[in-house]
Amino acid sequence: MSRNGDEMEENVPTLSSSSNTRIRRRPDPFLVTCRCFSFVTCLVAILCIIVNVLSAVRSFRHGSDIFDGIFRCYAVVIACFVVLAETEWSFIIKFWQLLEYWAARGMLQIFVAVMTRAFPDYFGERRELVVFQSIASYLLLACGVIYVVSGILCIGFLKRSRQKQEITREQATKDLEELERRKEELEQLLLAERV
Repeated sequence: MSRNGDEMEENVPTLSSSSNTRIRRRPDPFLVTCRCFSFVTCLVAILCIIVNVLSAVRSFRHGSDIFDGIFRCYAVVIACFVVLAETEWSFIIKFWQLLEYWAARGMLQIFVAVMTRAFPDYFGERRELVVFQSIASYLLLACGVIYVVSGILCIGFLKRSRQKQEITREQATKDLEELERRKEELEQLLLAERV
């Protein structure tokens, strides 16, 4: 009889130190690189917004070129779409599914860069604003070209695939941690019943 009791004790799970360890996951370097590039593109688009706002204010204030001011207002609105696309906010992507594709996103960025660079100050009144326009437009143009080339090479598809894997991995980690927590509770209940 004591032998059956011993067997019963051996079948009872014991607390182990491994159940207290947390599962650590490493971030995907490819996704980290994509997020960094998206952040840089977002900052450059914000720079284009600032340049176009300054140019629009200057155009409306002098009253010499109202059309340039209206053009700059459109550039600001479209540059805001570029910023929203870079945040990959699900609300925006839901209604503008074309922006999910990197080639389309890059073409939009190139369009904003061209709009930012258009109508330079030929009279030389605000030379620093022209330099600011050139810097912002060429930076956004470079980001747009990178997006178009990456879109053609299907890098955006690879990113979405890896994001799905990361979400699945996170969910599996959460499920495993929940399972470990329930296991600990069960072990504590079994120990309490033995006492």
